[in-house]
Amino acid sequence: MDGLVAQCSERLFQQEKEIKSLTAEIDQLKNYSCLEASPNLQQLQEENLKLKYRLNILRKMLKAKDQKVNPREIAENITKHLPNNDCIEKVEIAGPGFINVHLRKDFVSEQLTNLLVNGIQLPAVGENKKVIVDFSSPNIAKEMHVGHLRSTIIGESMSRLFEFAGYDVLRINHVGDWGTQFGMLIAHLQDKFPDYLTVSPTIGDLQGFYKESKKRFDTEEEFKRRAYQCVVRLQGKDPDITQAWKLICDVSRQEFNKIYEALDISLIERGESFYQDGMPLVVKEFEDKGFVQVDDGRKIVFVPGCSIPLTIVKSDGGYTYDTSDMAAIKQRLFEEKADMIIYVVDNGQAVHFQTVFAAAQMIGWYDPKVTRVSHAGFGVVLGEDKKKFKTRSGETVRLIDLLEEGLKRSMDKLKEKERDKVLTPEELKAAQTSVAYGCIKYADLSHNRMNDYIFSFDKMLDDRGNTAAYLLYAFTRIRSIARLASIDEEMLQKAARETKIILDHEKEWKLGRCILRFPEILQKILDDLFLHTLCDYIYELATTFTEFYDNCYCVEKDRQTGKVLKVNMWRMLLCEAVAAVMAKGFDILGIKPVQRM
Repeated sequence: MDGLVAQCSERLFQQEKEIKSLTAEIDQLKNYSCLEASPNLQQLQEENLKLKYRLNILRKMLKAKDQKVNPREIAENITKHLPNNDCIEKVEIAGPGFINVHLRKDFVSEQLTNLLVNGIQLPAVGENKKVIVDFSSPNIAKEMHVGHLRSTIIGESMSRLFEFAGYDVLRINHVGDWGTQFGMLIAHLQDKFPDYLTVSPTIGDLQGFYKESKKRFDTEEEFKRRAYQCVVRLQGKDPDITQAWKLICDVSRQEFNKIYEALDISLIERGESFYQDGMPLVVKEFEDKGFVQVDDGRKIVFVPGCSIPLTIVKSDGGYTYDTSDMAAIKQRLFEEKADMIIYVVDNGQAVHFQTVFAAAQMIGWYDPKVTRVSHAGFGVVLGEDKKKFKTRSGETVRLIDLLEEGLKRSMDKLKEKERDKVLTPEELKAAQTSVAYGCIKYADLSHNRMNDYIFSFDKMLDDRGNTAAYLLYAFTRIRSIARLASIDEEMLQKAARETKIILDHEKEWKLGRCILRFPEILQKILDDLFLHTLCDYIYELATTFTEFYDNCYCVEKDRQTGKVLKVNMWRMLLCEAVAAVMAKGFDILGIKPVQRM
């Protein structure tokens, strides 16, 4: 109760300020007689009235705390002072003081019509705001593995949600494309492909190439010496060495793009190299402000409240991941002018990002009350043995192999259901891709990202329960209802404008309310960044639709001939609204449904 009172006090203070500001603005407008009836003045007056109602309720809650009034009396005071409105049918007080609000069916019906006529919309919360989402982030010269799966899928879905909410979204792929390992890769490239400057090298297996260079680096002193020289020359922007670096990056990029194209991922690559020129400036700024200490030749920064210091210069004079991340956050705040920065990186990096964010605040780069900088952490992918997901030989699972296995199993499942006998080859291929990639994404996104999750093709391809397979089949079933009744899109659009949606049956009423919760669900995820809430909602919507469809005839047919006798158009519109919401939900999750499956 004390926490609630503290919140009420804060709201009371803020809303009293808002009322004073609005009242002053209204008085100023009233000084101009010609504006007495202007829409702007009317809107301000309505807003002022709403604030006064809310203020009155808050005052009564605070007064009740001081007087030790029982909760039911508080509830009665609140309900007495609720203004008349178009959306509430009635308000009831239950038990010790719970307030049950009953919506008007006409209001819900009007909102559903608006959804069908104007499309699914969110309030323009992101208007004129910029968000940067940092995700995926593989290392150059190493293949993407299952460990990159969660960051890539979660980051893409977050980006899609922010875009839908009206934000200007910059998706950044912060790849590991700098550091000592490039010295050994370039030295090895010079030995294996001495004419690399004129003839493009054919590195078929970059992972194998990396292992060869690492083995030489660990065992050959002369090679190690040359590798370090290559690093120095790369940092000095030697054109021949830079060309070798670009060749290696390009080979990796081609492999990464195969994954991104398959999963429909959009990214702008900005590796560690992008921030190299900013690193000396970051070090100087911390030094100038007296935050740097020298420890055994290293330059470190202790950040209040953080257990581990940042190392911004190594003892050999080189920079670190800490320096790179500090340069990156500064560039994003000052050059990109981001209103929000989200780092989609595994939970193992939580302490690192906590320190980076705290250091950026300490030096005055951003105020957390103004700019949101968040680490959206996530757990690891486990095998069915509940250990880190690996191949039978104990190696990390390559992401490309995982996707290919998904495609194979998806096709096997479709053939098991004999879908190959009713779908065209093109439809079968589309269904295979939709199910395979959709199931892999949904299995990840439907779990709370903070937790580890068990990867199981058998579970994710099951068409029962909260899986993409079930939801994709449910979606195609809903879409087929209008098609089987010979109702096309133009007829549905015309009906949406002219037909009132009736919500008399309890299942119609339940479904209508469930549909309208969609924006509320999305708003919650914009706040907490937990996408499993959307998955849970889509599953709830699909099961609520099934209840509706089993109890409410949409199309009545002659049982003998199959001829359509009657179409309940308002119920067809409910079907259309469910499909529209599911389609938008799938789009945010990066899942591509098909019309036939």
